[in-house]
Amino acid sequence: MSNTKEVTDASFEADVINASKPVMVDFWAEWCGPCRKLSPILDDIASEHSEKIDVVKLNVDDNPATAAKYGITSIPAVYVFSGGEVAATSIGAKPKQVLEQEFGQFL
Repeated sequence: MSNTKEVTDASFEADVINASKPVMVDFWAEWCGPCRKLSPILDDIASEHSEKIDVVKLNVDDNPATAAKYGITSIPAVYVFSGGEVAATSIGAKPKQVLEQEFGQFL
């Protein structure tokens, strides 16, 4: 069972930009091997830190407008939005410890 929520171009503003707490967005695609490797790590982060941050996934192939708006050219790309703005980014599949260090201020 995934602890992350799928978001779309249509729901991005409501689910991410207008969220009351920080939101970690995983920009991914079905065909991306590193994206599949990163997914269970983000599920763990979502369950362990659910009181402080929401973790959502946006499929870049199905939602090109949002991906283009944020200049996503490499995936997986993980962005943290806080107060409606991009507050931190990480590109590529990384171990859980590295992600927790990079995004520690939000967890």
